[in-house]
Amino acid sequence: MNAGYLIDMDGVIYRANQLIPGAKQFVLTLVESGSPFVFLTNNSSPTPEDLSVRLGHLGLPGLSPRHFYTSALNTAEFLSETHPACTVFVIGEGGLLAALHERKIASDAIQPSYVVVGEGAVSMEKLAKAHSFIEHGARLLATNPDNWCPVSDDGTRPGAGSTAAFLEASTGRRAYYLGKPNGYMFHRALRKLADMVGGTRPENIIVIGDTMETDIRGAIEAGLQSYLVLSGSTTLDAVAEYVYQPTRVLNSVADLIEELASGKPSSRLDSPVFQQARSVRPHPGNRHQTDAEHPAKSRPRPPMTR
Repeated sequence: MNAGYLIDMDGVIYRANQLIPGAKQFVLTLVESGSPFVFLTNNSSPTPEDLSVRLGHLGLPGLSPRHFYTSALNTAEFLSETHPACTVFVIGEGGLLAALHERKIASDAIQPSYVVVGEGAVSMEKLAKAHSFIEHGARLLATNPDNWCPVSDDGTRPGAGSTAAFLEASTGRRAYYLGKPNGYMFHRALRKLADMVGGTRPENIIVIGDTMETDIRGAIEAGLQSYLVLSGSTTLDAVAEYVYQPTRVLNSVADLIEELASGKPSSRLDSPVFQQARSVRPHPGNRHQTDAEHPAKSRPRPPMTR
């Protein structure tokens, strides 16, 4: 049976509004080879339909929405499975609202069970309401742990993790972070991948991503192979800083085209990255929030000063 692929998008397939060189041929080769694949993104704003349209504009038309799985879908499935009668106050928009609505999870601006944080416009009014709901017992749930996300080679945007961190600081309550690297994201993505091939999971699953903290860590903790590409936010020099290591390191997904077309895998040391590394300017500060970095119990807020 062919390998199945779980593929990150930003930094792997595109950067800003341009396909990464070789990405188009890589995806077309995946389609031609019949290999099942799902694009896996922590961005909760777009719907699968939005992502299909976006890739079409970038030069990859015709991809079905079933090929996309977002942290918004993951969050809606998590709540539907663990607390189906819950209500939510949402800081987010677009894909997150649509995913929750599809799962019949009601919005509640009076006494919600959860405050759910995703990407999107944030106002002090919404943050104040969320703060009050959490103080009165609502649980804090973030669609993903990303503090910031790249939008170009030298620009970023705030992510859901930074908004959740604000509410953690103001309420003294810890958020639970879904999305990558949470195992629930990979568990549900594997189920989606299996649905593409008649309900049987491919024997060989490969996660392709550009981020050690989310893509590679999540793959390793889920027991999957992990391919790191250097076309996004991670440099070759930075890889050695991590205890866990990817199965392979590549310049970009273009390195896999010949391998996919021929069906003959190359060895790890054949990767062109070991002869030529791409340098990306690092962003200061921690990119991700994660509940694993903090004690499980709530912490007291610092005393207020006059």
